[in-house]
Amino acid sequence: MGKSLKLAIAAVGLLTISATASAAFNTGPCKACHAVGHDVVGPDWARVAKAYGSADALAKVFKDGFKVEDRKIASSEPKFKAQAAIMTGQYNSLIKGHEDDAAKALFDAVKAGKI
Repeated sequence: MGKSLKLAIAAVGLLTISATASAAFNTGPCKACHAVGHDVVGPDWARVAKAYGSADALAKVFKDGFKVEDRKIASSEPKFKAQAAIMTGQYNSLIKGHEDDAAKALFDAVKAGKI
């Protein structure tokens, strides 16, 4: 295989990785427990957005490890505090490593009125 072809293949691979890394956070799995406009298993995302005020503030909580005592709604409402372990698991599998994108996706969903 020629050097030019190898470089072209490598470039396509890097572009693919870059496109994947910059893709929007998928909120699909979040729908199992959250909605915009009403509480489900987890709190209404509009309430979450209001409690944090900005995607940056929510992302900081994610980046700091998403401790229950840092969660503004789960730490103060027993019905959500009881579900905190479920959300911690989801955080570890879906959000960790994507904190900024996940926080932005939540605020974008609230703005759009749906997940």
